[in-house]
Formats: sequence, structure tokens, C-alpha cells
Amino acid sequence: MESASQDINLNSPNKGLLSDTMTDVPVDNAASARMSTPEGLTLAEEEELRSELAKVEEEIGTLRQVLAAKERHCGELKRKLGLTPLDGLKQNLSKSWHDVQVSNAYKKTQETLSQAGQKTSAALSNVGSVISRKFGDMRNSATFKSFEDRVGTIKSRVVGSRENSTDSLHSPSGAGDKPPQDNTPF
Repeated sequence: MESASQDINLNSPNKGLLSDTMTDVPVDNAASARMSTPEGLTLAEEEELRSELAKVEEEIGTLRQVLAAKERHCGELKRKLGLTPLDGLKQNLSKSWHDVQVSNAYKKTQETLSQAGQKTSAALSNVGSVISRKFGDMRNSATFKSFEDRVGTIKSRVVGSRENSTDSLHSPSGAGDKPPQDNTPF
């Protein structure tokens, strides 16, 4: 690279200038030269590898600059379009949810839960039928008939005694101060 502030052309002036936050790891050639040559490498091979390493590190630096410039450009375009980070988050969540829904794991889980729901519904329906049948059997039993007869007898006595007391209210001899009461049972 010619200089640290070299302009990278991205169809816009001054795009791609190195920012102060971008730092590369410096290569200390003097320290690496002091190290002994690795076994099996000739001096020429070592020099060639060091040259290649320097080129790769320079390319990495250039790519970092290009990436930073592209990210700035992307941010500017989003700002001009009025896209906010919240819009991006919504879009990412929507895409992620869609990806989950089309995944095989989601489809298998959905199918399994659907089958479990159908089986549970059938089981609850059977339980309801059994309970209904048991109540019907219980209602037709002699014990329940006897209990029902006794409740009916008690009811008729209570309602009958109310009717007798309300008849006295409506008769000419009864007190006319009290309003008539509703005699409907329960």
C-alpha cells in the first residue's frame, strides 16, 4: 500500500479512508529475523514465505479498509432510505421465523403436536362419554330415585307451606299492607 490514508474508490469521493479505530497487528521483522530458521527450510524459502506473509497481511489490511468503507456506505444508504435499526431487526426476525417454519424440525414437531392434540381430544371425548353414561346409570339407580323422591317431597312441602302463607295474604281477611310474593320455586 502506498499510504495509510489511501483513497479506495467506491464510486464516491473519500470513501474508504482508514479510520483511527482500524489498527493492524504490526509485524516486527527485526524480531522475526532474530529467530532461527525453521528446520527443513532454506534461507531462500524462508525469505519467500516472509514475503508472502507480508503480502497477505497487506491484503488483510486492505480488505479491512474496504469492509469499513462498505459498512459506512451501507449505513449512509439506509439512513437516506429512512431504514432504522428497528426495521432491520423486524426483517431479521421475520426471516428467522420463516426459516424456522420451513425447517424439518419445526414441521416434525408441528406434526407430532397435532397428532398429540388429536389423541388428547379423542381421549377427553371418551372420558366425557363415560362420565355422562355413569351419571345416567346413577340417575337410574334405586338409591338416586329414592333420593329424588325425598327431595321432591321436601320441595312440595316447602312450596306448599309458602302457598298457604301467601294465600292468607291475598284473602280479604289477610293484611293488605304486604305486596304479593313471587311463588316460583327455585
